[in-house]
Amino acid sequence: MKRFFSALTVATLAGAPALAAGDEAFFTLRSTEFVVTIAFLIFVGILIWSRAHGHVFTALDSRADGIRAELESARKLHDDAKAILAGYDKKHEEMKAQSALIVETARREASDAAEQAKMDLQTSIARRLQAAADQIASAEAAAVREVRNSAIGVAVAAAGDMLAKQMTAADHARLADASIDEVAAKLH
Repeated sequence: MKRFFSALTVATLAGAPALAAGDEAFFTLRSTEFVVTIAFLIFVGILIWSRAHGHVFTALDSRADGIRAELESARKLHDDAKAILAGYDKKHEEMKAQSALIVETARREASDAAEQAKMDLQTSIARRLQAAADQIASAEAAAVREVRNSAIGVAVAAAGDMLAKQMTAADHARLADASIDEVAAKLH
C-alpha cells in the first residue's frame, strides 16, 4: 500500500515541469492539465476508498497462482516427456543390440551353412569318384572276361582245326560213336 501511494506521489510530481510550461496559471479550471490531474486524483481516491486495489491485487495474485500452477504442470509434463524419451532411448539401444545380435547370428549361420555345403560337396565328389572307380573296375573286369572268352574261343577253334587236320575218317567215326554212346548213357 505504501508503494502505491509513493508511486502516486511520483506520478503527480512528474507532471510538475509541465505546470510551468503554459501561458496560463496551472491552478485554474481553464487549465486542462489541472482538470485532468484533479480527475486522476479523484479517480485514484475512489479506487482507494472502494478498496478496488484489493480486488486488483487479489486478481493479480490469483493470476500469479494460475501461472505458477501452469508452470508446475508444464514442469511435470516436461519431466514426464524426459522419462518417456529416456524409455524410448533405452528401447532404441536394446533394439540396436538385438539387431546386432541378429546380424551376428545370421553371419554365423551363413558361415556354418557354407561350411556344411563345402563338406556336402566334398562328400558328393568322393561318392562320384568312387562310383567312377567302380565303373572303371567293372569295365576292366568285363574287358578281361571278354578277352578270356575270345582267347578261349580262338584256342578251341585252333584246337578244333588242328584236330581236324590230324584226325582221319576212322578217328572221326570212332569219336562220333563214343559221343552217341555217352549221350545215350546220360539220357537213360
